[in-house]
Amino acid sequence: MTNFDDYLKEQLKDPELRAEYEALEPEFSLMQAMIDARRDTGLTQKQLSERTGISQSDISKFESGGGNPSLKTLRRLAAGLGMCVKIEFLPMTRA
Repeated sequence: MTNFDDYLKEQLKDPELRAEYEALEPEFSLMQAMIDARRDTGLTQKQLSERTGISQSDISKFESGGGNPSLKTLRRLAAGLGMCVKIEFLPMTRA
């Protein structure tokens, strides 16, 4: 049985699938950054919810990719974590 990384590597050999996967990278990065920030502060989703007034179910959706938080919501989440949001525009890279 192969592990997920091996499976993914094999699947990404398909150029069409690779393009779709790479197009989702910003969303994956945002989700992971939100999870990492919350865990680094030692807060549960419920505690972050209490600090921000954003429902725990919405926080869970954002972290699992089921939501599309606005910049205003991201700022509220960051403030609840004692952090700020930084957005950058970077040059596109081509493989």
